[in-house]
Amino acid sequence: MKKIILTTIGGLVLLSLFVGMADSNFTLFPLLLVAFGVFLVVTGLKGSPKKKTNKQGLPLLSKEKEEHYLQSGMSQSEIEYFRDTMGMAKEQIEQLQKNINKNAKLKAIDLRRDTLRAAKALFKELVKEPQKLHCANHFLYTHLPNMVDLTDKFIEINEHEIKSRETYEKIEESAQIIDQMASLIAQDYQQFVADDFEEMDVELSIAKQSLKRDNVNRTAEKI
Repeated sequence: MKKIILTTIGGLVLLSLFVGMADSNFTLFPLLLVAFGVFLVVTGLKGSPKKKTNKQGLPLLSKEKEEHYLQSGMSQSEIEYFRDTMGMAKEQIEQLQKNINKNAKLKAIDLRRDTLRAAKALFKELVKEPQKLHCANHFLYTHLPNMVDLTDKFIEINEHEIKSRETYEKIEESAQIIDQMASLIAQDYQQFVADDFEEMDVELSIAKQSLKRDNVNRTAEKI
């Protein structure tokens, strides 16, 4: 719109000045206006420079991150899909945080369920282990987007100037569903890192057996 306005103004200025220059009483001042008109036309045609933006506002893929993904066994198409998915998840987590910060009841739910911490922690785990993206399907495609939608609607209803009995009932019902969804997100994180606990249990078991053997050997040596 700005481009069209500038071009139109510049064109009118030039037209009027060319007519004025045909007058015998022509002075230097119209030349300055001509220059200004040319500037407006050129500026209008050129327009403002467009900023280069990446797909979905994602940061450019660094060599280190690309190498990390490739070493995880991912193809280029899988890397692109992963980054698109994670970019969307990042936006949803940020929106969820904004919604929670707007309302005391949502803050209380988050404090009780550790919703944001669980969501952010799971996001970080996925970045470290992108090949396990399928293990977070419920979180990425159901629980997180539903949580954002529910809190969006909760904020909208809660901000009604005049609230009826039905409004308060709907707010309370929504809060209960949000609390349940928050619990599911916390479970998503616990399930995702469950393998880490199992691996730690195995390592602890091996370490205990090794210590037990060492103690037995030392006792035998003393005897």
